[in-house]
Amino acid sequence: MISILRRGLLVILTALPLMANAVAAPSAHELVQDTTNRLLADLSANKEKYKQDPQDFYTALDTIVGPVVDAEGISKSIMTVKYSRKATPEQMQKFVENFKKGLFQFYGNALLEYDNQGIVVDPAKDESGDRTSVGMTVKGSSGAIYPVSYTLEKINGEWKLRNVIINGINIGKLFRDQFADAMQRNGNDLDKTINGWAGEVAKAKETTEKSTENQTQ
Repeated sequence: MISILRRGLLVILTALPLMANAVAAPSAHELVQDTTNRLLADLSANKEKYKQDPQDFYTALDTIVGPVVDAEGISKSIMTVKYSRKATPEQMQKFVENFKKGLFQFYGNALLEYDNQGIVVDPAKDESGDRTSVGMTVKGSSGAIYPVSYTLEKINGEWKLRNVIINGINIGKLFRDQFADAMQRNGNDLDKTINGWAGEVAKAKETTEKSTENQTQ
């Protein structure tokens, strides 16, 4: 009897860390809110330093935002099945790395211009499934309000960012279209397209900036 109790106690003690992790996993809304708060706090404390050396900010973004982004899933989506199936593991990993660098530069450059005008995360939505969205409104320096919508997917019990829609522009679709266009321009040279991804991100930034300018006019 004592032996059975000991084994039962051992099973319970072993399961406790797993139970704690399940309870501690944040909701999608909490994840976006917490990440936003941490990011803005870090930016406020180090903004002048980041303006002098933006690379430090990109590194900070990787530390704060990187863990909540499904970079591999988004990268495969951008490549689409047509190209991701042709990519070697090395090419896929290279694109994941370049995607993350481009993403943090995309957001980082915009955030360095942010001057505490106002960011509000919308109330939580239904999160009973494996996919949900979290809305946000960003107030620009001119007073215009820009809607942002994050699409999140539950992966291994944790919410991860899968897409962003900024001011009506679907960034995932924009990147997919640009990848396909780059492949055509590069003669279906996957390595050339992967290595030149930074230039495609710069084009995406120009597109979103033009959209923002048109809204304020």
